[in-house]
Amino acid sequence: MTILSIHGDNPLIDGRQSNRAMMVRRGVQRLFAELRHSVLPELTLASGRRADLISLSAKGEIWIVEIKTSIEDFRIDRKWPEYRQHCDRLFFATHAGVPLDIFPEECGLLLSDGYDGHLVREAPEHKLPPATRKSVLQLFARTAAQRLMLAEWAAERNGELGDSIGDILSGGRHGG
Repeated sequence: MTILSIHGDNPLIDGRQSNRAMMVRRGVQRLFAELRHSVLPELTLASGRRADLISLSAKGEIWIVEIKTSIEDFRIDRKWPEYRQHCDRLFFATHAGVPLDIFPEECGLLLSDGYDGHLVREAPEHKLPPATRKSVLQLFARTAAQRLMLAEWAAERNGELGDSIGDILSGGRHGG
């Protein structure tokens, strides 16, 4: 199931995440932007698991972040070890209301207040095999390109782009 719809007002939000999870996500995304990472939320991997956040560093490392917003959220969700087969580094991200000692030492740890993220613990590196890296990178690129296109279509529908993309591409109008 795709998280994007060309029929919704905002194709970049699927509505499955709680407000608190979105708050954690925002802070981590801002931290990763400072670290020069490209980030995609909610990427469905080849295993069928959906990564809360996946990022590509300037050095080409692939990081996955699993967001947990409560002790119960962490305890009932035991799929996180499966993410390791799709990334070089695996992190948990949470907020100040969750005790940090519940998260396993073999994963990195990020803390978010919604405005920024903080690296509490580095994640150990587990280099991906070349074929897996290629597959994840291609999925990342295709998904990012598709989401950009859908966001442009949504902005055009909402009158946010000015000239119609179709008119610009056909040569009927000239963009600024």
